[in-house]
Formats: sequence, C-alpha cells, structure tokens
Amino acid sequence: MTGATTSLTYREASREALREALQRDERVFLMGEDVGRYGGCFAVSKGLLEEFGPERIRDTPLCESGFTGAGIGAALGGMRPIVEVMTVNFSLLAADQIMNTAATLLHMSGGQFNVPLVIRMSTGGGKQLAAQHSHSLEGWYAHIPGIKVLVPATIEDARGMLWPALQDPDPVLMFENATLYNSRGTLPAERPTVDIRTARVRRAGSDLTLISYSASLFKALAAAEQLADEGISCEVLDLRILRPLDEASILRSVAKTHRALIVDEGWRSGSIAAEVSARIMEGAFWELDAPVGRLCSAEVPMPYAHHLEQAALPQADRIAEAARALVKSHG
Repeated sequence: MTGATTSLTYREASREALREALQRDERVFLMGEDVGRYGGCFAVSKGLLEEFGPERIRDTPLCESGFTGAGIGAALGGMRPIVEVMTVNFSLLAADQIMNTAATLLHMSGGQFNVPLVIRMSTGGGKQLAAQHSHSLEGWYAHIPGIKVLVPATIEDARGMLWPALQDPDPVLMFENATLYNSRGTLPAERPTVDIRTARVRRAGSDLTLISYSASLFKALAAAEQLADEGISCEVLDLRILRPLDEASILRSVAKTHRALIVDEGWRSGSIAAEVSARIMEGAFWELDAPVGRLCSAEVPMPYAHHLEQAALPQADRIAEAARALVKSHG
C-alpha cells in the first residue's frame, strides 16, 4: 500500500538488509564468529541460518585474520562475501588482510583484480563492554586508500547501505555502533534507496554546523534541539561515509552557518574530527566567523564503570555547551 510504513529496530533493519542481499544474489554469503547458530553477537543474523542454511551462513573459528583472508579469496573467486568481525577492536587481528591485501590488490595487480568484499563490525562505547570491545577505530580505516568506510546511524541507512556496498567492486567496511541496535524508527514499506557517496543534513540551521556520524549524531541532534530553545539554530550534518569524505557537503554547510563543531567518538589526536577540521580550514577558511571546534572522546582506554564510560564519551549537554560557547564568544 502506498505510503505504508514499518516500525523496526536498527538490529532488525540490519537483519533485513542481510536477508535481502542473500535473496537477491546467490553469490552473497555471511561468515564470521557466532553468526550462525548463536545468531550473531548482537543478534543481527538471528534466524538466517535456518532460512539460508550453513553454506551461506557460515560460523568461523576465532581467527579474524583467517576468515577475513578467506573472504578476500572468495571475493577474488567471484563470490560476494559479507565478513562479520565481532567488534572493531578485534578487527586489528585482521588489519594485515584488510590493509595489505584487500585494499591494495587492485593497485598491485595493475587493475586486474577487484576485491568486492563487505566487512561489517560493531564499534563504539556505551555498553559497558570495557576497553577491548568499545573503541571507535573507524577513523583509522578511513586513512587507508583502496577501501570505503560507511558509518550508518539511522534505521534507513542500516537498512539501505548494505546492497550498494555489495555492488561496489572494491572493499567496503561498515561500522555499526553497538548502542544503536535497540534504537527504533520507521521506514517506508518499500526498500529504501540509499547512496554511499554523500553526507546528509539531518537538521537545517543557520548559526552553527554540528558535524557528526554514527551514535554521536543523535547526541548532536539532541543538543541542537536544546540550543533551539535558546535561539541558537544548529545545522546537523551526518557524515555517513568517512572514506571518501563528502567534502563538498561539509564546505557547503559551513559556508551557510560560518561556524563548525565536529563531534567524534574517536580520540581527538589523529581523528576524523582533525581531518574534517583541516579540510574546512583549507576549503572554507574565509567563510569562518570562529575557529573550528572539536569534541571527542577522552584520550583514555574506554572505562568499564558506567559513570566513567559516560564521562569519557561526547554527550549532548557537552555538545550544547561547546556550541553555545562557540556562538556567543564569536557572535
């Protein structure tokens, strides 16, 4: 029915994206730790083993380097593998496969071999999973040529980004913040069409641009709502793609508002926030009415204790405070 909508969680949207890909292309299969019988560490693949069988939903040993390498080999052999790494911290065990093999083969083969591989993983803090399961390292991977880095925050992007990622001839990494899996939203009954090239303005504004991605996007939106009550109009830009960055959308928004605050769950040193800030300074310096601001996670291993973890992460009230200071001190 035209206009019909469906209510679902981010987890369910991700599962529907997997189901659709498996239905649409027989070359697609999912592999990773606990993706089959257990249903996925975050229950994203629950029920898919029963629906598609063990040939296409493959449980793997606890060896990220081994099964990521197997995924690369399958992609080279004509398949369309989706490799799930439980958390971004564990992806470091497969960093050699991702950086030295998947990202470089097209270049090193003189354009002969593409690697059409999608790697999914959870990222971010806020679930009290401690330092070895809670960091935001997607900015590290955004440093590497030869791959795309997607950070879906909304239900729509969780549902719609996987299929175009599978159509890409080169490796695509998808980072899903673990705090988003229970979030709920609505989608049109028909499958959403989502591009994996451009950032998206989630709230229009005129006084300051809040630039963020993933779970921090919603904290930026909450801060913008709070600041609106004070007469400060914030534009909220969801980066969505960290490599390649949609520089044009960033500069266009800053040229409109003349101020920018970047909210990034990664550490401040060498961060995505640093890269975005540099690009604004290079491309929109004369548009700025104030220095570019950055709000990132505390530069510590992520704490386990809830109050310390929350203190380490960017929060809406701190975003509002930083934005307020940026506008009022440079009004």
